[in-house]
Amino acid sequence: MMTNLVHFSGGRSGPWRIVDMAAVRGEGLARAERLAVSATADGPGCWTLRGVVGHARYATRRELDGLAARQAPLGRGEAVCAALIPIRKSQAWWDLAQDERRAIFEETSHHTAIGAAYLPAVARRLHHGRDLGEPFDFLTWFEFAPDDATAFDALVAALRATPEWDYVEREVDIRLVWEPGD
Repeated sequence: MMTNLVHFSGGRSGPWRIVDMAAVRGEGLARAERLAVSATADGPGCWTLRGVVGHARYATRRELDGLAARQAPLGRGEAVCAALIPIRKSQAWWDLAQDERRAIFEETSHHTAIGAAYLPAVARRLHHGRDLGEPFDFLTWFEFAPDDATAFDALVAALRATPEWDYVEREVDIRLVWEPGD
């Protein structure tokens, strides 16, 4: 049993209201009104994406310790805004050796440093879907307060401007607001 398996189900139910969905690169997803995030599929919906919370694949111990020291927890009361950004990278990315991907990810694109600059305002968690046969390699989940929405937009823009994003062939940007009980 995989206890770290997470389902993101877009449909008509769920505590997160979808306020915007945009295909950034490649094919988008069917429109949905709400999003449920759970350990099991949440019934019929427009789509369900699965990912496993796993270890950081390209970070060093020093980077992990630095992120842990500044990372805010998910589920903070003030963080009523969120984004789910599913990403699929090209086969050219996966054909690279681990050290080559690390070099692009961090030494060239500075992915960890860019993300760290926006902590603790933006909390994040990465879910891996590639090994599950999912349509996206990564499901990136972010939470932030409404006052930090501009900072989140700057974070995403900075990451998309890096050489790493040359390997992204499909990306969908889903923006959400916490509205349980509707």
